[in-house]
Amino acid sequence: MSNTLDRRSAEISRREALLVAAGVVGAAAIPRSIAAETGGASPQRAALLSGGAPSMSSINTPDGVEIFYKDWGQGQPIVFSHGWPLSADDWDAQMLFFLQRGYRVIAHDRRGHGRSTQVRSGHDMDHYADDLAALAEHLELKDAVHVGHSTGGGEVVHYIARHSEKRVAKAAIIAAVPPLMLKTPKNPGGLPKEVFDGFQTQVATNRAQFYYDLPAGPFYGYNRPGAKPSQGVIWNWWRQGMMGGAIAHYDGIVAFSQTDFTEDLQKITVPVLVMHGDDDQIVPYADSAPLSAKLLKNGELKTYKGYPHGMPTTHADKINADLLAFLKK
Repeated sequence: MSNTLDRRSAEISRREALLVAAGVVGAAAIPRSIAAETGGASPQRAALLSGGAPSMSSINTPDGVEIFYKDWGQGQPIVFSHGWPLSADDWDAQMLFFLQRGYRVIAHDRRGHGRSTQVRSGHDMDHYADDLAALAEHLELKDAVHVGHSTGGGEVVHYIARHSEKRVAKAAIIAAVPPLMLKTPKNPGGLPKEVFDGFQTQVATNRAQFYYDLPAGPFYGYNRPGAKPSQGVIWNWWRQGMMGGAIAHYDGIVAFSQTDFTEDLQKITVPVLVMHGDDDQIVPYADSAPLSAKLLKNGELKTYKGYPHGMPTTHADKINADLLAFLKK
């Protein structure tokens, strides 16, 4: 047993060293050709656009939480909201794809997640939506497209309904938690509370193991016959999860499972693309996407046969192409 643990520790150490080295090389290799005219951009953003040294970008929310974000390129803004318990890094495949096609791409780490402040409180959908609104206001976004995955889909829906559509052109929610994950008398197709209690127990007792088992199994569909697990994808999920705070992840389980987005969905009038795989083992298809699409005034449902919950990663080419087609409508 100790030999196995030693080998695993050595493997992780080598992976960490490679990640650090890759980050240094990648930062040094950022092409200045991506830089564009800076216009009235902030000094920090202007430095990035002109090929200057990259630096951490963040805002402070009204309640004093520092929210980390990435903001690359110019053009129509696309704002990405990540799933639980991850970070803005989970959108790498989408950020690079749309950046190369002339869009301005933005992604933030939710409070308590990734590089944002690990605060004790505020891990609920109201604060998530308010933090996103603060970011949109800080960046003076107009005609933005908001894209949310899983919990991020709930964040996008709640943000638009709570803060109006004045800055929003369209939205897309991918494998998203709305309308409601929890089983209730009004939502008999939901998941029992015991499922989410089990999540909280695993976060509280051994989240390091939980954060390996989840991506290695149902999240990406790697537990299906014939699946070909990617260790890089699994460990990247683990890395993002372990960057965040345990209390944010613990409380966040209640936020994504017990928030009822029915009224939010009914308020939204901008076009919304609802994308979901019918083999999603995290947010079951039948009680989510079809119901959300019906509640939306201008919703479009796109179902992906056999796709897992983490389809923005496992099937990035298809998801990116369909998102691009939606943006161009």
